Amino acid sequence: MATLYLTDGTQEEVCPADGVKFSLEELQGFVGGWIELVRLGDGRNMWINEEGKLEGLPLNILATSLACLPYDIIVGDALVATNAETGDEEDEDE
Repeated sequence: MATLYLTDGTQEEVCPADGVKFSLEELQGFVGGWIELVRLGDGRNMWINEEGKLEGLPLNILATSLACLPYDIIVGDALVATNAETGDEEDEDE
């Protein structure tokens, strides 16, 4: 199950509509626009709004701390999911 980190500091557990993998439209819906991938150190994927800073989206403190980016921040809502949930072939056999 994936976790949606909202800018208000709350989290929501979410599942793909088909029960297996999130579609592009689902990922875009969670972050409110074009998506950008941030790979986390634990092997999971974080999906964020690619144009979030240009759009002036609010800081996401929880997502920023998860991403461990030394000179950057995450803005807007962020979805954290496994590779299998987002269609990445790296761990589909696990």
